[in-house]
Amino acid sequence: MADEKQSLRQMIWDLMERTNVASFPRPVHGRIPNFVGSRRAAENLASTEEFRRARVIKVNPDSPQRPVRELALRAGKLVLVPTPRLRGQFYLLDPSRVDPGYASSITGFTRVGEKIDVESAPNIDLIVVGSVAVSPGGFRVGKGEGYSELEYAMLREMGKVSDSTPIATTVHDVQVVSDVPHMPYDVPVDIIATPTRVIRVSPRRPRPPGLLMEYLSDGKVQDTPYLKAYLQRTGRWPRRS
Repeated sequence: MADEKQSLRQMIWDLMERTNVASFPRPVHGRIPNFVGSRRAAENLASTEEFRRARVIKVNPDSPQRPVRELALRAGKLVLVPTPRLRGQFYLLDPSRVDPGYASSITGFTRVGEKIDVESAPNIDLIVVGSVAVSPGGFRVGKGEGYSELEYAMLREMGKVSDSTPIATTVHDVQVVSDVPHMPYDVPVDIIATPTRVIRVSPRRPRPPGLLMEYLSDGKVQDTPYLKAYLQRTGRWPRRS
C-alpha cells in the first residue's frame, strides 16, 4: 500500500512538472504541490454552501491553499492553520485583526497569527486539506508523512470536529485520478474544488472516529512528542500487552 501511494505521488509530481501546471515553489516533488489556477479553485470552493456557512475554517499551511486562507479571511471567517508536524498548536487568524493578503502567506500567519493550543481552539466548521492526488470517490494522498490524518483523529477525540464536519481539498484537474489506495485511518474528503469544477463525493465516505491505535507505530509515537503526551494523558501509552 505504501509503495502504491508513493508511486501515485511520483506520477502526479512528474506530470505537473512536465505539463507546467506546477507553480512556485518548484520542483513540487516532496510537497503538497502548488498549481496554476489555485486561486480559481479556491473561488470555486468559496462558492459552496459549506464554505459560506462556516464560521471557523481550518486550512493546511501549504502554498496552494494560500488563496483559500485569504478568501476565508476576506469573508470574515476565523482561520486556523496548524503548526507543522503535529506540534499541538494552531495559528489563529482573526479577520478583524490581520490583513488577509499578508496573513494568508506562510510568512504572514507565522508572524501575525495568535498561537493557541489544540485544546483552546474553537470548534471547526470546515476543514480544508492539501492533496497530491485525490479521487472522485473522496480518497486522497498527501505528501506521505501522515500528520494530517493524526491531526484529524485527535481533533475528533477532543470534540473539535464531528463526523458531519465537511472536508474539502483544492487541486488542479490533473491531480484528480480514478482511484487512490486507502487505509482505515485515511481521512476522505467531501468536496474537491479544481480550477474548472466542484466535485461532490457521493456517497459520503465514513471517516475514522479517532486515533486507531492498531495502525499507530511505536516509531511514529516516539517521533511526535505532542501525540505521545496526549496518549500518555489518556492512558494509552505505553501500550498494555
